[in-house]
Amino acid sequence: MIVGIGVDVVDLARFERALVRTPTLTDRLFAPSEQVKDGKPMPLRSLAGRFAAKEALIKALGDSTGVRWHDMLVVNDPLGNPAFELQDSTRAIAESRGITAIHLSMSHDAGIAIAYVVAEAERP
Repeated sequence: MIVGIGVDVVDLARFERALVRTPTLTDRLFAPSEQVKDGKPMPLRSLAGRFAAKEALIKALGDSTGVRWHDMLVVNDPLGNPAFELQDSTRAIAESRGITAIHLSMSHDAGIAIAYVVAEAERP
């Protein structure tokens, strides 16, 4: 049963300005594994998508209390499909709410990145 949904949209130009204005922001929002792909820095559109995904997850969880940016990693399966790897406090929050599955979809086009999250539990 669906117990939470979340969606977030990020304007790429605005996101880029924020990263330029605050150089430490990338490290605060993303784990090192989320910043690099195949030994190269992750493109801006991909970072924006990951940020949108994290914001959408917070909405699906219903509350941001106790959630930490580095405790919700966006990873890819062998086929390149995005998913979350929850750690520490964020995993504990999801478990306390009975969440057994989290589905993630992300996209970017025309200067925006978007992410949609669905959280499921076996019972309400």
